[in-house]
Amino acid sequence: MTLDQIIAAYNADAPLTHASTIPAAWYTDSRILDLELTSVFSTSWLIAGRADEVRASGDYIACELPNGEPVIVVRGDDRQLHALFNVCRHHAAAVVTEPHGTVRQFRCPYHGWTYALDGALKGAPDFAGVCEFDRSANGLVPLACAIFEPWAFVKPASGGMSLDEYLGASLSDQLRGLALGDLHWMEQRRYVLDCNWKVFVDNYLDGGYHVPHLHKGLDSVLNYSEYAIEIGDRFCLQSSPMVSEGADERTGAVRTGERAYYYWIYPNFMINCYGRSMDTNLVIPRGVDKTEVVFDFYFADVADGARAENLASIAVSEQIQNEDVGICVSVQRGLRSRAYNAGRLSVRREAGEHLFHRLLHADLTGALQSAGAHET
Repeated sequence: MTLDQIIAAYNADAPLTHASTIPAAWYTDSRILDLELTSVFSTSWLIAGRADEVRASGDYIACELPNGEPVIVVRGDDRQLHALFNVCRHHAAAVVTEPHGTVRQFRCPYHGWTYALDGALKGAPDFAGVCEFDRSANGLVPLACAIFEPWAFVKPASGGMSLDEYLGASLSDQLRGLALGDLHWMEQRRYVLDCNWKVFVDNYLDGGYHVPHLHKGLDSVLNYSEYAIEIGDRFCLQSSPMVSEGADERTGAVRTGERAYYYWIYPNFMINCYGRSMDTNLVIPRGVDKTEVVFDFYFADVADGARAENLASIAVSEQIQNEDVGICVSVQRGLRSRAYNAGRLSVRREAGEHLFHRLLHADLTGALQSAGAHET
């Protein structure tokens, strides 16, 4: 099948009552992933790091976005936040090689070109005699960036919506209402799964459907019958009242509060809030059947006296993640079988998946149409 045919095989107009998942080929064909990297992960606002890492002038974070673009986010001498492609304009080497730090200027380790914190070219050694060289046009290339709550976001492609427009008023108000600024980052852990990145997102967005069957500990602290799902333009909120009666002792000790909140922001960022703790999941495609998930853990109290309890909370998260790893690998295996093409969605539980698949379809069809227009 052609790429156009694979994408057209999904009916994005079907209401949830009649909808099916995206076809199996979307998870197994490398052409789909290639198109996602150049469309979804180029035009969306993406997490680059934590805002607390770029507080003072010269503070920077460097990362590689899911589409492979190397990026620097830095607090400038003007106190403004700047995002720059981490690509020297001389011979394309990475200007920054450490994931974070503080500098007065950027110096490329290859040939020593130097750049100001806003990306302007300051020095190009041994360039005397080079004709028609416009120094002002050879600074590091900028991209859009913005801070929201504890995170720094970037958007690789120019134009389009601002971060405020992308998140929307409803999501912004809800997240601000959770007082996330009162939480402090503690540590990060990374997991690699043998599945397509969308398998992990689907699993997250199934409205708790799998929780009673796969996560016995977590199920014991959630009120499954009152699990609620809210759909926005580019986000999904799943939430549940927390219960203590009959709770698994290990899970109940660290999963407290009145309600659990699970936010997904298109395409690949999740926020999980339980009272005085939060963890975030950043889902990064590493291949058509390989995914890295980056967990960051935040707590209201990160002093030494709270360390044991916080580590117990992280251990519960790790147990849940390990349970998800096994099922995601199983799903990826099944997606390659001739016995499966697509499955129906639960109206009660899987509205989040339906939103995810329709947003993907819109981005991929838009990219194909744009490519076709350029070809003609």
